[in-house]
Amino acid sequence: MLDELDRGLVHALHVDGRAPFSRIAEVLGVSTQTVTRRYRRLRAEAGLRVVGLPEQDRTGQAQWVVRLTTTPTAAQALGHALARRPDTSWVKLASGGTEIFAIVHAADDSRLSRSLLLHDIPRTSGITAVSAHLLLHTYLGGPTAWRGRLRTLSDEQQRTLARPPATGHLDQVSLTDGDRALIDALRHDGRAGYAELAAATGWSPATVARRLAELRACGAVFFDVEIDVAGYGVTAQALLWMAVAPAHLDQVAATLATHDELAVVAATTGATNLLAHALCAGPADLHRYLTRKLGRLDQIRTLETAPVLHTLKAAGHLTPVAARPGFRPART
Repeated sequence: MLDELDRGLVHALHVDGRAPFSRIAEVLGVSTQTVTRRYRRLRAEAGLRVVGLPEQDRTGQAQWVVRLTTTPTAAQALGHALARRPDTSWVKLASGGTEIFAIVHAADDSRLSRSLLLHDIPRTSGITAVSAHLLLHTYLGGPTAWRGRLRTLSDEQQRTLARPPATGHLDQVSLTDGDRALIDALRHDGRAGYAELAAATGWSPATVARRLAELRACGAVFFDVEIDVAGYGVTAQALLWMAVAPAHLDQVAATLATHDELAVVAATTGATNLLAHALCAGPADLHRYLTRKLGRLDQIRTLETAPVLHTLKAAGHLTPVAARPGFRPART
């Protein structure tokens, strides 16, 4: 279990993933050495990592939610193969190990994504069913985070750490090849130094610093925090597939986005048009949430619950260790 200082550090990194440890230490009231030591320990023991990600609405990238039903013998190998791809995130084994859930990022010029959706998956043995749902709108998730890890810092502490809000004056940002290389490096390590990012992009460190500041200022790039949610007492995770009449979709989704038990709420195409990710202390808490909170919303016509067994890949790229077939992280 994470202690108060651990939780404060994670909360601070959510506020600003690239904040200097000296500034975080000042806000937490401890030494810089203590923050550095805690960060390294949490990286080693709890999978803590900051990753830089593109904001999909600003960068024009589409996201597909893919569900694969497989034979039990094929699920592990296929799940790890999907996790190793650069165009996937949030690869999970669900439903007793017979279902794989993944997000596929499909830019307009992404041959990899088209290959995955139209060619690679249908030819893979062991798959018994495939469905793909375009993600239309995110109500909770992306730059917003699960509230369970955002309860430590006071409003004053958060204001001290917070960067100026994104300007929002651009509806969409055209990413250059250099921008894509920068974001690709940040998906490995959102706290990478400017010299390391310069080596990945071919730019100078000063150019990297300037361009990253521009992308953050217009909301095209944000920083997420990955960590094992077991440290917060979460032992039961589930994907919730819901069908809601279109006239009530916004209302229901906005209500769900206020629920502390949920880390993601998103509208999708398909027979089930609302997707959520629940994090609960245990099966009994999940049951209470389904019956006492979701059960009150009559606009939800159908609900399918798929328990999550393992998260093979979270938001960022796999690290060299995580790329090993036997590695099984336990994240949100």
